[in-house]
Amino acid sequence: MHLYAERRGAGEPLLLIMGMAGHHRIWGEPFLSGLAEHFEVLTFDQRGIGTSDRADGEFSTADLADDAARVLDEAGWDTAHVFGISLGGMVAQELALNHRDRVRRLTLGCTSAGLGSRPEEIAPGAGRLLAAMRSGREEAVLRTGFEVNHSAGFAADPAHFAAYEEDALAVRVPVPVVGMQLAAAQRHNGADRLPALDVPALVIHGTADEMIYAAQGERLAQLIPGARLELFEGAGHLFWREQPERVIELLTN
Repeated sequence: MHLYAERRGAGEPLLLIMGMAGHHRIWGEPFLSGLAEHFEVLTFDQRGIGTSDRADGEFSTADLADDAARVLDEAGWDTAHVFGISLGGMVAQELALNHRDRVRRLTLGCTSAGLGSRPEEIAPGAGRLLAAMRSGREEAVLRTGFEVNHSAGFAADPAHFAAYEEDALAVRVPVPVVGMQLAAAQRHNGADRLPALDVPALVIHGTADEMIYAAQGERLAQLIPGARLELFEGAGHLFWREQPERVIELLTN
């Protein structure tokens, strides 16, 4: 399987794994250019997204982790620092669990060891976004995606929406693939295996996240031995777009 990838910068290798309905452009500037001052950065599009090979059927987060390992192979990297967000954070967990020798340091953002099934555990953002995508109305998809992924304060600035819109429209994201990604995220469960993980780990979560509640990030950090937890007060799901300099500082220290 071939997955579209881009690399930039110089330094130690850093693999970025994007989340549900996302693609390599959602990392955005100036985050990528800032990272490239410290790392050689590799981004890619998951199966079924953009020009990556099709997703022909149901898949799991472990399958996507195998995809990520192949991306490392194609880049010629034996090991890398890994930063995964949301669904990509679940994939990053599986990469560290199933391909431990490939991961130098694991950073998990706005993600979960396994999404809860009780109503109070389910954040409303993913459902809102999927409903908007099923409507077929592009403006509704863009506006909903922007609102559920960012804090209210950040979303109030029209310039932030314009930048998000430009990035979001740069790569095609089929609705059926998003549905398959959501199913993979709902099936993911690393809770029983993460306590055995022996990789240096950092967990980052925004306290205003409407896609995955911050309590999930706190639980994740408790499950991984020695993991460091950083909560971004008032930040939304795409916290690195809201506070890129702070995330870059965490990744480089």
